[in-house]
Amino acid sequence: MISITETIDVPSPPERVWEVISSPPDVVSCIAGAELGEAHGDGSFDGALVVKFGAVRVRFRARVHLELDETALRGMLTARGKDGQAATRFTAEATFHVAEDGNGSRVAMNGEVQLTGKLTSLIEAGAGVVVSRMTKDFAARLVERCAAPAGPEAAAAVPAGLSTAPKATATKTAPAAPAGTATPAKPAARIRAWWAALWSRLAERSSQGGRA
Repeated sequence: MISITETIDVPSPPERVWEVISSPPDVVSCIAGAELGEAHGDGSFDGALVVKFGAVRVRFRARVHLELDETALRGMLTARGKDGQAATRFTAEATFHVAEDGNGSRVAMNGEVQLTGKLTSLIEAGAGVVVSRMTKDFAARLVERCAAPAGPEAAAAVPAGLSTAPKATATKTAPAAPAGTATPAKPAARIRAWWAALWSRLAERSSQGGRA
């Protein structure tokens, strides 16, 4: 088993950090070797990650579920998958929390990965170095991403070659505002609006391709 306990300091407001870390495309853009795949009807999505353990490069594929609590700025990620050769299978569960810290934010992450199969010993032996390296790289990219302008334009800047994942669904929702009362758009609302527009464009392209 691999245990992960990390904290990352980000010089941006908690709301902005949450907007980024609760968006699968933004998170993937912060992880070297990560990709998003097909979305599924149950709200889960496929993902892939290439990790180097010493001289061995391993590609993992997984089905990922994401649960978000917008009010508490907490989330839980669960994943189940295997490496490209089906020699090793894994299950993973991680929680993350964004909290205000001085003039910025602190992201606390805790998780466990269970491994079975031929590559278990190799992966577990190199996990400490790999996790440390990936956390340092992820932290630097997260800080940079959070410093970028918020909004649909920023969210649309997904690196070329990445496909899309479904919107994440919050476990709690805020009460509706009284009729006629204008309410400011929350980060999660902007994320959902961007997902809706993106899926609409993808559906239109698919339809056009089917008629060709």
